[in-house]
Formats: sequence, structure tokens, C-alpha cells
Amino acid sequence: MTLRNVRTDCIHLDGYKPCPPHKRNGVVCGNCAEYRPARSRILILKVGAAGEVIRNTPILHRLRALYPGAEITWMTDYPDFIPRSFVQRVLKFDWKNALLVQEQEYDLLLSLDKDTQVCAVANRVRAAVKKGFLLGPQGKIVPADDDARRKWLTGIFDDLMKENTRHYVEETFEICGWEWAGERYILENVPRVPLSFPRTEGRPLIGLNTGAGSIWPTRIWPEDSWRDLAAALQTRGYDVLLLGGPDEHEKNLRLARESGARYEGLKNFLEFSGLVGCCDLVVTAVTMALHIAIALERRIVLLDNIFNASEFYLYGLGSIVQPELDCLACYKRAFDGGCPVEDCMELISVADVAAAVETNLSAQEPVSSP
Repeated sequence: MTLRNVRTDCIHLDGYKPCPPHKRNGVVCGNCAEYRPARSRILILKVGAAGEVIRNTPILHRLRALYPGAEITWMTDYPDFIPRSFVQRVLKFDWKNALLVQEQEYDLLLSLDKDTQVCAVANRVRAAVKKGFLLGPQGKIVPADDDARRKWLTGIFDDLMKENTRHYVEETFEICGWEWAGERYILENVPRVPLSFPRTEGRPLIGLNTGAGSIWPTRIWPEDSWRDLAAALQTRGYDVLLLGGPDEHEKNLRLARESGARYEGLKNFLEFSGLVGCCDLVVTAVTMALHIAIALERRIVLLDNIFNASEFYLYGLGSIVQPELDCLACYKRAFDGGCPVEDCMELISVADVAAAVETNLSAQEPVSSP
């Protein structure tokens, strides 16, 4: 057997099987025109949730500019949402891959989840620079340095969170030690999903994302309101498409029967993204559909009550509709005796949401990339 020098620093090599250039062209390390040494190695720990993963993709623009030729690895629960044109290695967050990253060396670690298990992995990763969040000796999440301290404090003190005027992407850049400069979301390989119904030319399609997940049930708009909105929008000349996941399936079947709105059933994450991409505007609470709509530059009407509205930057794509109350941004997972009404989402009227839909569809503000 002929001994060969192997360039183990090349990003195409995994050391297990033939690399793509060798498989494609038969080249070896000594004569490969596609040799690409990793000039630096970066690990991103942003595991979940799905919408949060999408909301962190703007940092990839800055990493590409600051670290040309870097090999970037991203560990996550949602690999479908990681842009492969920016990230060379995508790892599921499990114990096997946690061991894998601990046995390597990195120039930069971005630990962006305030999660004890993720932070425990971050502690053990060997990196020249660590940014974001780590696990303290008492088992508590702590900032890796002063750049993450503001975000850490707003997470543990409600009064500081309510005073915050920075949006999430801006805060994420601050955690990394940068100033945000307008970088946008990245969402790749979204499929073209054929609809089961014909589109009427010139008739906008409005997506109604009727759920918001089980962790924050206080942000879910009542089912009757979704039904009445679907009917009102169709009366005004719009087509309506119901959106949701497994938790909303039965509800959306009912809404489709009662309102005449369309419903395409359950889809996987990328197919769901494709459905969002079919819409001209999406009405949604704070959930994954919001971040998909931002990434795909769809018009947006965001329904919000319990979060600080400053957290959400819509890139000029829409507006936020909230109840008229002084106690917004309460961050409550359940309404209680201290609330002025039993469910403040009921105070968001169908008329106000329908008006916001029409206003945002008529807006002509251009959407530009950084």
C-alpha cells in the first residue's frame, strides 16, 4: 500500500470515508484543487426551540465576515433549520455528540442557550474563547463574560426584562461581543409546497397560525376569534390558510369546517415552512411560524400579550397587536388572581386584527438585505 500524506485540517475530510472531492474526481490530498483548510474552528450551541434556532441564524453573516474559511459546527435539536451553505457540520444534541465535541479543540464557542444541560456541555468544550452562557459551580446558569451579563439579568429579573428596549437579535449579537448591523435571518432549502386548492389571481392568501405551543398557553388567541377572523377575511376578499402543528390539528379541522378556510393538514418542519412561504401575510402569536415568516420575508401581524414587544424586530414586515392593558409583558405561563381579566388575549378584537391585515398588505416598505 502506498503511504500518503493526509491533510487532516481540510474541512472535506471526516477520517472515516472518502471525502466528496476524492469520490467525485479521484483526487488525493497532494493534488486536490479543492483542498480547504479550516482557518479556524467554531462551535455554536443553540439547541432549541425551533423558532429560536432560526432567530439565531443572523450571526452566521457576521461569522463569515470575521472568520473567513472557518469550519463551523452547530449543535441543535432542529437540524432542518441550520443553513448548510454557512455551517459545515450539524450535530443533533445528544450524549454521543456531546462527547464528540468535548474531544475536539475550537477557536470560538458560542453557547447561546440558557439551559443547564447545554451549559454543562459548554463548560467541558475546549475553546480558546467562550461567549454566552456556562454552568456555575452551584449548578446555576451564569454568563461567560460581561457581554452576556445584560441578557442574563433580563432573564432572571422581570423588572429588567420589562425595561429592556433591545430586540432579541440585537441582544444575541451583544452576547457574541458584536454590534448588530441589520443582519437578517437565513432559512434555506424551503420546499415549494403544492396547495390542494387553486389560487385566485390577485387574491392574497392569509395564513392563520392558530397555536403557540404548550409552554406559554397564555399567548394563545381563543378559537372563536380565529374562526371569526377567518370568516371576516374571506368576506373582505382574501383566501385563508390555517396553519399549525399536532397540538392545533383538531382545532384547525374544526375551524376549516366552520369557517370555510383551507387547511392542508400536518406537515414536517420544512413543509410547514413551505406553507408559510405560500402566504402573502401570516397572523401568528410568538412561535416558530413568526420566525419562519420573518426569514421568508412574508408580511406579519403578530399577536402579543405576555412578552415585551421590544424583543421582536420584524424587519419592516408588519406590526404587533396587543390588548390595551398596563400589565403587558408579565411573562406569566398561567393567568392568576392578579390579572385584571381572566384571559387578556380575548381583549384583542377580530376587527383590530383584520384591520392590521389590510394595513400591512397595503404597505410597500421595501425589504433589503444588510
